[in-house]
Amino acid sequence: MKLFLANHTFNYPWDQVTSANWQKYPNEYSTHVVSVDVLDRRLVNDHTLRTERLIGCKQSIPRWLSFLVGGANLSYVREVSEIDLHDKTLVMKSMNLTMNHLLLVKETVIYNPDLDLPSHKTTFNQSAEITAFAGVSKLCDKLEHWSVERFGQNAQTGRLAFESVLNRLTETKSHN
Repeated sequence: MKLFLANHTFNYPWDQVTSANWQKYPNEYSTHVVSVDVLDRRLVNDHTLRTERLIGCKQSIPRWLSFLVGGANLSYVREVSEIDLHDKTLVMKSMNLTMNHLLLVKETVIYNPDLDLPSHKTTFNQSAEITAFAGVSKLCDKLEHWSVERFGQNAQTGRLAFESVLNRLTETKSHN
């Protein structure tokens, strides 16, 4: 198992960031996301909204991996988020459903108001556990290493995409 960790601060208040979270697809940076379907949405208590979504992604994979898995280029991710309006926390947990018998990626993202400037900034903490399952440990290591690198690249692009969505929504709001 390999671990990926990232932290970021968005220069937007928590309310704006969590509202924009539901509007982040489609965007010009995340063209690999082809579908987002809400499977379930309900109040867990009087201040926590739980949402389960199925996200369809089209991604190219290396030829050596394509050979092993049969060339699948469409994958699905299950995302469960809980937004607590009382504690001002958004926790999103996701897991790949496609090829998870070969490679399992469990991601957790947490958004909180910044401790120093809670009305102006939001902290973003991301972690991912990446585990490959294969009979050959050398293959597992190679797959996990490639996956962590790819995850890091995608995470960076994802933050840029989310910044662009936040900018667009802020500009739209200021023009109204």
